[in-house]
Amino acid sequence: MNIKGFRRMLFGEKMPDKNDPQYKERYERDVEAGRKFAKATRIDKMAAKVQGFANAHRTMFLVLVFTFVIGVFAWNVYRLVAVYRHSPTHRTATEMQDSVLRQRHKLLQEGEMRENKNKEYEPQ
Repeated sequence: MNIKGFRRMLFGEKMPDKNDPQYKERYERDVEAGRKFAKATRIDKMAAKVQGFANAHRTMFLVLVFTFVIGVFAWNVYRLVAVYRHSPTHRTATEMQDSVLRQRHKLLQEGEMRENKNKEYEPQ
């Protein structure tokens, strides 16, 4: 990539004038491609039905949309909390080695205590 490519990537292209013929051609081409895609996938008909419902029932439409948005937000918060609570504790290799050594030491001490108690009760 050359210097000009980097500059375009960092700063973007110059915003063309509204009356610029190159921009107008490109815009019309993009709009036509979008219309073809919408017609092929029938998104245009679904959008018209949603728009008709929104025009007929403004308050209910807003309630539905905002309920959906708030519900999705609440679900994301719930999942974040659930994942955070169930995350495993991170233990280093040194910590694991220390815990194994403590367990072995504890078992050895319990074994010695049992031997000492058994010796106390043995007849001599």
